[in-house]
Amino acid sequence: MKKILILGASGFIGNALYKELCSYFDTHGTYRTETEFYNTNHQFHHFDMETENISILLENLKPDVIISALHGNFDAQVATHFSIIDYLLRHNTKLLFLSSANVFDAFTNYPSYEYDKTLSQSVYGRFKIKIENALLRLPNHQYNILRLPMVFGKSSPRIREIKTILDLGEPLEVFPNVVINATEILKVTQQIHYIINRNRQGVFHLGSSDLTHQKDFIEEICEGLGYDAPLFKNVYDSNYDRFLAVLPKDNKLPKNLEITISQVIEASISK
Repeated sequence: MKKILILGASGFIGNALYKELCSYFDTHGTYRTETEFYNTNHQFHHFDMETENISILLENLKPDVIISALHGNFDAQVATHFSIIDYLLRHNTKLLFLSSANVFDAFTNYPSYEYDKTLSQSVYGRFKIKIENALLRLPNHQYNILRLPMVFGKSSPRIREIKTILDLGEPLEVFPNVVINATEILKVTQQIHYIINRNRQGVFHLGSSDLTHQKDFIEEICEGLGYDAPLFKNVYDSNYDRFLAVLPKDNKLPKNLEITISQVIEASISK
């Protein structure tokens, strides 16, 4: 049985991945904040990337697959991932790195595909690119780069944030000229499960197969959540449509693992 280590398994995406994979693999996860549940669950291991080196945990666990769903200090993340890469070079282990559509945020005229050149104007995007570029130097069988657009779902932080803002009567920022795609958490975990099972290689874009304007998307979410007249603050950063979307072209998944914008909305507003 494959041994999988999820870095950041106490976070939103990492925890959903743990729940998806734990029945099929010997699945372990890391957490940073001490809680009784994590302290007593022997599949979870404390790891603070700002004060600890990940190599000690890797040498002790010897995972077959590492999934990085880390959040937090960018410098600490870069150092941790470079330690992981050093480990990969010495062992027959694979890393699945959860990246972001923001690695393309400098390109505004079209959606981006798996092997398009990356270029970012944001600190977040440039940090992701730095790790991606290091992984691309590895043998193909030792990494996957999984680029995600915005991730929704009924218990997602993004949905909770929308509800909190609207419940307070505050305006919700929307971007009428930004064209996006999106995804939802359960589909993401199924897609990653498939990639591990089939030992797929390369770069994957795990967003919806269709596009929409960000404002239209958020309006439909709000309507589905039962808000009749939500306040919106329109933010225009361009006179033209600007794309921030990652679409698959070279590495497509089976039809049953694809998702559409309408399915993302449905999954995010379901009771």
